[in-house]
Amino acid sequence: MLIFRKAKELSYWADIQRKKGTKLGFVPTMGALHPGHISLINTSVQANNITIASIFVNPTQFNDPKDYEKYPKTIENDIKMLEMTQCDVLFLPDVPEIYPNKAVSEFHYDLGFLEKRLEGEFRPGHYQGVCMVVHRLLDIVNPDNLYLGQKDYQQCMVIKKLVELIGKDAIITIHICSTLREPDGLAMSSRNMRLNKEERKKAVSIYNSLSYINANFRTGDIPGIITRAKKMLTGAGFNIDYLEVTDATDLSPVQSWDGNQKITVLVAAFLNDVRLIDNMILN
Repeated sequence: MLIFRKAKELSYWADIQRKKGTKLGFVPTMGALHPGHISLINTSVQANNITIASIFVNPTQFNDPKDYEKYPKTIENDIKMLEMTQCDVLFLPDVPEIYPNKAVSEFHYDLGFLEKRLEGEFRPGHYQGVCMVVHRLLDIVNPDNLYLGQKDYQQCMVIKKLVELIGKDAIITIHICSTLREPDGLAMSSRNMRLNKEERKKAVSIYNSLSYINANFRTGDIPGIITRAKKMLTGAGFNIDYLEVTDATDLSPVQSWDGNQKITVLVAAFLNDVRLIDNMILN
């Protein structure tokens, strides 16, 4: 596996590969890798000639500096995990390489309604930071295929919008891959590393609440089901940012269901100081 730390070097190398007709797959990550990340790598390997992964903990998408400081960093183990796959390239930049001369783009990405809902409401500025780093990474790698995990459902929608805004939607195909879960249902996440033993037992309540909504979802009134699901979470010690049923295509709120509309339930909640997110497509 090749490791690049400089953007210009990776861009030059990737350009040579493209000129040979090589198909490039790209998996951007923030490290602290787990089997969910590896599944994205494996999916890319099956469909592309070359798979490139990146590891970069992006400071501009953390609206809470303490969250940035606490984000798990396990680079040695990450490299070992990637070497055990058929990943061809790892891009491992430092902050100045992504944001030269400490410059952060003043360009505002017009994300519309997507940026004001759910994560956008509770983490102001978060998606502008996501767009900054993904835009930069896509300019460096210029992949044919981009692989994202469904666990970050709203972020996937934001990145789709970004690719359209920067005019790369005719060049890059985005693949949203299913969320990988632990045997008890908890969505695999780098943040799970911050849970202690007792918190880890309680964390499954996130998945249980989504499963409860899915099992009891019917046409008609929704608020009562959501209220009961929220009580499951607060009873387990969670502090809820949101637990909401939305239209799956634009994340607009859904108060009642006609039996045909494609819908998704999304949740974000704190267990002590660890914030967990998850989602489930209901129909």
